[in-house]
Amino acid sequence: MQGWDSVIDAYVAYMKAIGRPKTTIDLRKFQILYLAKSINLTPAAITHDDLIGWFSVHDWKPETRRSYRSGVRGFFAWACKHGHIAADPAVEIPQVKIPKAAARPAPDPVYQEARTVASARTALMLRLAAEGGLRRAEVAQVHTQDVRYTPKGAQLLVHGKGSRERVIPISDSLAAQIVAGAGGHTPGGGDKGWLFPSSRGGHVSPAYVGTLCSDALPGIWTVHKLRHRFASKAYRGTRNLRAVQELLGHANVAITERYTAVDDDEMRAAMMAAVA
Repeated sequence: MQGWDSVIDAYVAYMKAIGRPKTTIDLRKFQILYLAKSINLTPAAITHDDLIGWFSVHDWKPETRRSYRSGVRGFFAWACKHGHIAADPAVEIPQVKIPKAAARPAPDPVYQEARTVASARTALMLRLAAEGGLRRAEVAQVHTQDVRYTPKGAQLLVHGKGSRERVIPISDSLAAQIVAGAGGHTPGGGDKGWLFPSSRGGHVSPAYVGTLCSDALPGIWTVHKLRHRFASKAYRGTRNLRAVQELLGHANVAITERYTAVDDDEMRAAMMAAVA
């Protein structure tokens, strides 16, 4: 990879200097390394057509394609600005449109049945996703010290994507289960530390949370669909999309819109109002 190593190292140092999360740095480094290995050219020799050809041979999902576009554009914009290349070949790479998918919130009977058949540990994971809107990685990182109490009720500090934290209100019963620690769902687990500790130290992995929850949920339903459930019920109860966005930890309200389902009764009522 002639001409790439020193530039990539400098870009990684730049991302660290401006405070990018480690997860973001690792992802961008992986993406640029993959580009470097795929195109047998130095950074300065790559053209716009080279990049278009490279993107065209990959059968990526829209979300993956958009992530690579962001990574490649960010790298070449930085390289051009700091004199590593004369011109930016990525500046006109077309935007990636994400097809609007209908929200698929897990139905209440599915959620309640899953809690009934699951172990106490998995049932608590399900609660955090369905009643707190947590991602599986956020469920994995819950700590007993993350619960806070205010005059208005209990709160939970959530460790979100990209090292972004948010504080969400939770019910007193859910707060009590968290404060009880791992021992509250697993005998001998202790009452302090990670809520879901790993036998290898630290907390369990997000993938493990997903596996346990999927095993408890029937058919197509996943822990992510429980997050859709939370979003849809939260929006239906308040009609405040911005509030739901903050609860879910979304950077863009357009993403939140994809999580909130409109049920048949609401659509029928809208239709009848138009007919009347």
